[in-house]
Amino acid sequence: MSLVPSGQAINAEKQDLSKDAKSNLAKLAAWINDRNIPFLITSIGMIVMLLWAGSYKMTAPGAEGIVPLVSNSPLISWHFKLFGPYIGSDIIGLTEWAAAILIIAGYRKPKAGIVGGFIATLMFFTTSSMLITTPGAIISVPGIHHMRFMSNLGLFLFKDVISLGASFYLISYFGRKAILSENQSR
Repeated sequence: MSLVPSGQAINAEKQDLSKDAKSNLAKLAAWINDRNIPFLITSIGMIVMLLWAGSYKMTAPGAEGIVPLVSNSPLISWHFKLFGPYIGSDIIGLTEWAAAILIIAGYRKPKAGIVGGFIATLMFFTTSSMLITTPGAIISVPGIHHMRFMSNLGLFLFKDVISLGASFYLISYFGRKAILSENQSR
């Protein structure tokens, strides 16, 4: 169930919200929206993270660092069995680069951004699932009964749940741009 009729959701992007805002708080929120700041921070942050993390995975310490994560994942453990940790990690790093490059291309060609967002979604879904499958990600603290906590490793993996949401947001944003572009070319 959508709160905004579908035709209005597409046209809302063109609307300047600052003229409708009355309180200072609403004006600030409208200013942020009107300048696409959430998209800019999310997309640039995602691009930098994917390029940086992808580069690190193509180093020996980066490859060795993800061995415990990948080897315990039912979704991707086959990857290192097939390619080994170094080539397997290089492939993961190159996939992250590809997603980043497609997101960059999405600024001009929204459908490329959609593909980049889908690649990132698949990657972050896989790594988010490692929160459950990696030993030591969820721990018991001595003296606190019946309570489990995320360790530093668990907190490191949990950031990928947030990145999963950001990937879906990018698909949505670039999808909206692609729809607008398709409708303008008619």
